[in-house]
Amino acid sequence: MSQQAVKFAYWVPNVSGGLVVSKIAQRTDWGIDYNRKLAQLAEAAGFEYGLTQIRFTAGYGAESQHESVAFSHALLAATTRLKVIAAILPGPWQPALAAKQLATIDQLTNGRIAVNIVSGWFKGEFQAIGEPWLEHDERYRRSEEFIQALKGIWTQDNFTFKGDFYRFNNYTLKPKPLGQPEVFQGGSSRAARDMAARVSDWYFTNGNTLEGIKAQVDDIRAKASANNHSVKIGVNAFVIARDTEEQARAVLAEIIDKADLQAVNAFGDAARQAGKASPEGEGNWAKSSFEDLVQYNDGFKTNLIGTPQQIAERIVALKAVGVDLVLAGFLHFQEEVEYFGKRVLPLVRELEAKAGVRQVA
Repeated sequence: MSQQAVKFAYWVPNVSGGLVVSKIAQRTDWGIDYNRKLAQLAEAAGFEYGLTQIRFTAGYGAESQHESVAFSHALLAATTRLKVIAAILPGPWQPALAAKQLATIDQLTNGRIAVNIVSGWFKGEFQAIGEPWLEHDERYRRSEEFIQALKGIWTQDNFTFKGDFYRFNNYTLKPKPLGQPEVFQGGSSRAARDMAARVSDWYFTNGNTLEGIKAQVDDIRAKASANNHSVKIGVNAFVIARDTEEQARAVLAEIIDKADLQAVNAFGDAARQAGKASPEGEGNWAKSSFEDLVQYNDGFKTNLIGTPQQIAERIVALKAVGVDLVLAGFLHFQEEVEYFGKRVLPLVRELEAKAGVRQVA
């Protein structure tokens, strides 16, 4: 087990509909006032990161969306310690613009901005905004060059890069970030994992069983080591923490019972089409059931559903197979993030301390 304490991030609900494709009542709002308060609650609760989402078009319950980079900056302005991970989609963004945007935000917030490079899986979104749609592995090749360009611009003067997608000639960015913003990415395909093993600082995996997560962690870390690279692992989880397991399971059952059938099936069809385009014929949602798809990123599979003690024990088990960060979604964000900070996170730290994990203040 790693000697570093597990970190926690939360999904920023900057798009409407919350984190489940369900008609269940949710006390979550996608507006800025709600999200400013949520960021402050998350920071106080012990979360180190928030992850904003990038959407350009409506669909699957997300009829309205705030842009990720601008929204991230607003949340940083409302907090003092929280890091915010802004989602960026190569294609609509060029690396020169992204590098400059993020460097400025980094300067203004004392180094608290990070970036999640989203290679893209929704063809309809690209078509709607007039962006060329690349084949599966080409999207990841472009993302890898995007990350190489970001890191080069942030760390070098007279940066020169000759790629297939991006080119730079003696470019110097000033001011540079205070440090190098962390680069996150997701994806379950072979191309996604291999990219993480070469260039990314963090790899996000969809929710999964302990065995499934361990297989991914072992695969990525072995490849990264062969590349003289290191990468940390974050796992998606939808958290339902209640005083009793029966209460938690009842909430899960209600979410699924009230699933938006049309939206879930449409999402599943689009996701599977994207996965089939990979050479191995699999993607993030290749093995997802209908119930899994009710939560966008297979968050139910991680099974952080139950009492605070049960959830804390499962988080420490995730850590034992190599997980460095839990990316959490909730039904009612403000009150559940606060509950998690008071009831779950202290138990995680107690269990880590018993296992000899170093706690960082």
